[in-house]
Amino acid sequence: FPAKNHCSKCGLCETKYVTHVIDACAFLGEGMKRNIDGMEERVHGRRRNLNDFMSNNDDNNTADEARFGVMHSPMVLARGKQIPNAQWTGCVTGIAVSMLEAGMVDAVVCIASSGDDGWSNPEPILARTVEEVIRGRGVKPALAPSLRVLEELERSTDVKRLLFCGVGCAVQAFRAIEHELPLEEVYVLGTNCADNSPTPEAAREFLRRIVPDVSREKTILGYEFMQDFRVHVKYEGINKILSYERLPYFSLPGDVAEFAISDSCLACFDYTNALADVVVGYMAAPLDSNSMEQSYQTITVRNSRGELMVQSALEAGRLTLGSVATGSGSHESFVSATVSADNVVQAMVGGELKTEGMPRFVGNIVASVMRAVGPKGVNFARYSLDYHLLRNYLHVIDEWGEGGKSMVPEYATTIVKKY
Repeated sequence: FPAKNHCSKCGLCETKYVTHVIDACAFLGEGMKRNIDGMEERVHGRRRNLNDFMSNNDDNNTADEARFGVMHSPMVLARGKQIPNAQWTGCVTGIAVSMLEAGMVDAVVCIASSGDDGWSNPEPILARTVEEVIRGRGVKPALAPSLRVLEELERSTDVKRLLFCGVGCAVQAFRAIEHELPLEEVYVLGTNCADNSPTPEAAREFLRRIVPDVSREKTILGYEFMQDFRVHVKYEGINKILSYERLPYFSLPGDVAEFAISDSCLACFDYTNALADVVVGYMAAPLDSNSMEQSYQTITVRNSRGELMVQSALEAGRLTLGSVATGSGSHESFVSATVSADNVVQAMVGGELKTEGMPRFVGNIVASVMRAVGPKGVNFARYSLDYHLLRNYLHVIDEWGEGGKSMVPEYATTIVKKY
């Protein structure tokens, strides 16, 4: 693949559209700077307002455009409805199903699961029925070749209106070539994304390392890095009852990043999915429940198309909206401390690498203290976003020298300079 070890396996290079890779790939040349800075206005009608920036000294505790991207309306809390067995409450699946049922689109590109291991094997599909869309529910924590279906789409003369679902790097590549596709109407539904595993095997190895003694009576359904500074691993028992195991970040093995995080994710500056019409995430939501399937998520509407997408799910009764997402607590000091302690960063500067995490009981104490005194809601999302931007900025410079700066979008450079 042209991007070599930094390829995100988006699927573009597995199609005839590989001829566009120089201008579409998020990890070649100016990459995400070219894509985000160059396409934001075309997609949304305007670029994000870089002056709408929140720092620790500001009273504004709602999402700012400089970090979170173009907002047609403020970021709000949301819950999905009527989507059983979703990883969360089914916001993404609910929007996709509602649009298909309402006739807004003829098909949906989404990531289903292949094989018996339903949570870790990503398989892109061109879904034409509700049943096929529902196959796409749940988070797949490995790189997914969403664009592999483009040639199937081109052959499908019955598909003129499309919903494309994907993470930031795939959405960027799709936006770069969408004008080449035989489509009359395009909608893009994005998710926030950070630190995917390079392969399904790496994702499974990550879980084997952190939860080695899983009962045979339990089936792993997925996991998330949550706002309480813990990894939540979701299980289903033989009686179909859901349960969770929660492991503090600070007790994870220090070397997990070496095999469990893709190199492409270390060069990513699109955590917030800048070019999607609607984005669903969770980091800016309060952790108001002990389970993913009852907790709030967030929805960011970027343009009028996105407004129609959300409205279709509201009218179908598959989505409920809550209040505007807000935050509290300082995030900047937490960002600096996290970057300084990060093993990926320490490896770049020749620092001491931790191979073992804290004992679990100590890690739980630290996580509880961090949750009590640390940033919450939108400010937790700022913490997570800024940390990833700073770490990845250091990575691209370490990898490509000063030339790495040419890959960094303007908004990310603005945030890095604040630190």
